[in-house]
Amino acid sequence: MDIRDILAVNLRKLRRARGLSQEELAHRAEIDRTYISSLERSVYAAGIDVVERLARALGVEVVDLLTRPAASKKKPSRAD
Repeated sequence: MDIRDILAVNLRKLRRARGLSQEELAHRAEIDRTYISSLERSVYAAGIDVVERLARALGVEVVDLLTRPAASKKKPSRAD
């Protein structure tokens, strides 16, 4: 899972947990709704300023958007 995918998963999860539509999140972060959609689909990479605005709009720390979800952490192989 690359950083775009990590951001996409966390952004969608946090937005939904707060009961926000893409449109409402976009409004709060002053970002176009289609850009939110593209980020959640891993189409675009977000700049650090955008990540900060999204975190602020969601009421979380930037690290919460960029930390690999627990279920997606690489599992050690049997050969390890």
